Amino acid sequence: MRKQVLTVIAALMLAGCTAVSETPEPANAPAGNQGCDAFEACEDASADQSETVMTFKEDYESLNGVANSSGKLHRIITISKTHPFVYAQPADILNMIQNKESFWLYVGDSKCPWCRAVIESAIAAAAEQGVTAIQYLPIWDSEGNEILRDKYELVSGKPVKVSDGAPEYAELLSVLEPLLRPYELEGENGQMVDVGEKRIYAPNYVRIEEGKPVRLTTGIPNELSDPRGELSAEQVADEMAQFTEFFAE
Repeated sequence: MRKQVLTVIAALMLAGCTAVSETPEPANAPAGNQGCDAFEACEDASADQSETVMTFKEDYESLNGVANSSGKLHRIITISKTHPFVYAQPADILNMIQNKESFWLYVGDSKCPWCRAVIESAIAAAAEQGVTAIQYLPIWDSEGNEILRDKYELVSGKPVKVSDGAPEYAELLSVLEPLLRPYELEGENGQMVDVGEKRIYAPNYVRIEEGKPVRLTTGIPNELSDPRGELSAEQVADEMAQFTEFFAE
């Protein structure tokens, strides 16, 4: 009897190890916001949230041809397996800046149509210029809620903050401010209302040298009005030219 019990226990242990080994967490997956500050408190935390188990390639390609809540289809794109993007948290970026590091930064999201319109050109140009690592800050969670930036809305024609972004957002905004565009909201009759601060739009690709932002590009062609439409050869060439210049050392 004792021998049978031991045999069953051993079989269960083996099955458990096999299940874990078949589903390793991707090396470039984001850390996620699990609310833990030590390994001992987090080691049993669930890892079934999309932000923690999905790689950059999987995240972007999983939306290919999928309709959003408005019924608009996401652009079909192919992300190279050797893409340079590395998930980061806002605190990671601030630490790199404070340490006066030099690096590339991409702020965007898989659900952003403008980001999807230029992402393939960004990857191709980065590869041509030998760029192997680009820090990636997503702006939305899996439900489309802001997780990086403050959010404003117009109330009686005046901008009012309705939600706060990441705790580090204000400082990150201050650091990148010299390169950023004003934050404007569209009011009635199409007039633009200045919020009174700059904005990290998506996509924003930024070069940081020794802790200081030195250049920024969106990669968006001047003639592109519909980010979901088919890109012409001229528009793709425009994207490549912008990114080639941006990534050139």
